[in-house]
Amino acid sequence: MTIKSLGNPFDGDQSLIHKKDCGCSDCVTSTNPTKERAPAFAQQEQASADTIAQNGSSEDLLDRAIESAVVRSVFGHNDHSRRSFMKMVGAGSAAAMIGSVFPLAQAKAAAHEAMGQLEKTRLNVGFVPITCATPIIMADPLGFYEKYGLDVTVTKTAGWAVARDKSLAGEYDASHMLTPMPLAMSMGAGSTPEPYIMPAVENINGQAIVLHVDHKDKRDPKQWKGFKFGVPFEYSMHNFLLRYYLAENGIDPDTDVQIRVVPPPEMVANLRAGNLDGYLSPDPFNQRAVWEKVGFIHMLTKEIWEGHPCCAFACSQRFATENPNTYGALLRSILDATQYSNDYNNRFEIAEAIAPTNYLNQPVPVIQQVLTGRYADGLGNIMDEPNRIDFDPFPWHSMGVWILTQMKRWGYIEGDVDYRGIAEQVYLASDTGRIMREMGMEVPNETYKSHVIMGKTFDPATPEEYTRSFAIGRV
Repeated sequence: MTIKSLGNPFDGDQSLIHKKDCGCSDCVTSTNPTKERAPAFAQQEQASADTIAQNGSSEDLLDRAIESAVVRSVFGHNDHSRRSFMKMVGAGSAAAMIGSVFPLAQAKAAAHEAMGQLEKTRLNVGFVPITCATPIIMADPLGFYEKYGLDVTVTKTAGWAVARDKSLAGEYDASHMLTPMPLAMSMGAGSTPEPYIMPAVENINGQAIVLHVDHKDKRDPKQWKGFKFGVPFEYSMHNFLLRYYLAENGIDPDTDVQIRVVPPPEMVANLRAGNLDGYLSPDPFNQRAVWEKVGFIHMLTKEIWEGHPCCAFACSQRFATENPNTYGALLRSILDATQYSNDYNNRFEIAEAIAPTNYLNQPVPVIQQVLTGRYADGLGNIMDEPNRIDFDPFPWHSMGVWILTQMKRWGYIEGDVDYRGIAEQVYLASDTGRIMREMGMEVPNETYKSHVIMGKTFDPATPEEYTRSFAIGRV
């Protein structure tokens, strides 16, 4: 196994960022398997791998990670500037200059003392290729994993059922999941019960309802009886938001329309083939339908619920308990990457970084339209919605309670539900809030709040009454 994230930051010939135009052997072979490995990069990677194999403790990995993080920060994560400078002054001089203004040795000692020894350093983290996965993906090429001494392989996964099954089987140490999934998995809804925790939300907003171009004259949901809709997974915000929207417009999602589970990468093809009349999907597949001229954006889901959660970072309770230091380092990596992704100024760079085959495999302009919120809607309009997608990691307990009310409403769970108890067991708002404060992030002073969905206020203090308040449902 080659190590591509823990390169020597003082080597001007070695890239530390792996994105679309990266020439290192791993990236070359991942995007074009028939290409031969570049000899220079292969030698560098083998040297790095040999060093870690000989001195492969977590302490050595953390030392290299700290060096890399400091050097990256000095050059503002601009790898071109870093490499040019290293070639100009030489590795030794560069190290001495940086060391004269930043106490590397003390930083390494402090990091070792604060984090403790990592139980595992090589991890496998799954992701589904959508823009919601941006923090998990960007933590790789920007070095946030290595900053905390981790060597993480981010593994592209076809869909959510596969992500769930690989997580339950232990093939993934942690995974990009939909926010309802850890709740469902912990309760045994749709799978064998296994306690899961969700310490961080990946993104808020970031979804849309798309209709086939043939339905431009059917903008009123009351005209949708008999339609076939796609959602990426049963235990998803997409499913629950679509059901909510349909029901509020007098359409019973179980009798008046068909809702089918379709993996996100297959959404556009099914729309084009006429297998679907529309879908509520994660991006970039909403924008890709417009790009392919087979669909138009009926509405963004932020118009249903401004600031709703979508995807999340989750792992089994067992993994966190058995590997507390590794779990803490992994969570900090994700929080760092989430904060980076939330900065609007970084969105164009992110679009370029996550576009390649090994990540989203999408045209850069499609991803840019999603991340910047300046997009074509397929109806001849150019829209400006800067918060079309945002990245806010705080896992509100009240969001978990709302999801549970919809699982109960539509018959995915039955009987008495301990709404607050389950939400607080799975959504680790208090623990995550403490870590966010330590990292200098803003944190709410509470973990519950009211939410407004299509003009109706949800009070998390009365979930059962809310569940039974709807005219359409299975309760």
